[in-house]
Amino acid sequence: MDASKLFDLKGRVALVTGASSGLGERFAEVAAANGAAVVLVARRKERLEALKTKIEKAGGRAVTAQADVTDQTAMKRAFGAAEKAFGTVDLFVANAGVVEVAKAVDMTPETWRKVMGTDLDAVFFTATEAARRMIAAGKPGSIVTIASIAGYMVERGLSAYAVAKAGVIQATRALALEFARRNIRVNAIAPGFISTEINSDFLASEDGEQLKAKIPLARFGTPGDLDGTFLLLASGAGAWMTGSTVVVDGGELLMAG
Repeated sequence: MDASKLFDLKGRVALVTGASSGLGERFAEVAAANGAAVVLVARRKERLEALKTKIEKAGGRAVTAQADVTDQTAMKRAFGAAEKAFGTVDLFVANAGVVEVAKAVDMTPETWRKVMGTDLDAVFFTATEAARRMIAAGKPGSIVTIASIAGYMVERGLSAYAVAKAGVIQATRALALEFARRNIRVNAIAPGFISTEINSDFLASEDGEQLKAKIPLARFGTPGDLDGTFLLLASGAGAWMTGSTVVVDGGELLMAG
């Protein structure tokens, strides 16, 4: 089998949340580079437009849809915009997320709900919206959720994030079971520490160096380190995978015991 054909996304319509920066931006670029028409969703319109231009200059196709993933009405409009531009979304990437650092004893209900609302609730409801539209159109498809190794381990100050990401892993399994008979696959990527514009300063600090020392491969990841896993789950290469969570962490979980 020709590997380029195995991971081909030509004819697919991808919608990526959190596409204005970081991993979402990378997933959108990779999907477009491998043939998918891409719908870019995030809150920062100007960043989305810049990415759209970049994708188009590289020969890809993209449209933007400004939306907050916690707003189900706005997300329905985003899926509608996708259908108007390219047709039914058959590759949905639930990437948008937030991190709030707070000790459990200091956690406010507002902070807890902010993390849960974005990192878990929105993943579940946007994924079900994507599946509902695939089912209505009679199309098979793939849903890729973004979990974290935090779903398997805990760190001080990240209780809400860890609980939400553990929920994403279980939600991925639950949705995979429900949608399997419709030939809609649901899988997750659980990254370790990936260097992006949001965390690069911290990862370059003394505390970051201490974190890096715990990683068996002795470095932090880059967004490009997830390209292969993403294409596996998004494309026909992963046609017999559903309900899986693929850990990509440089071996960090090996040190968690």
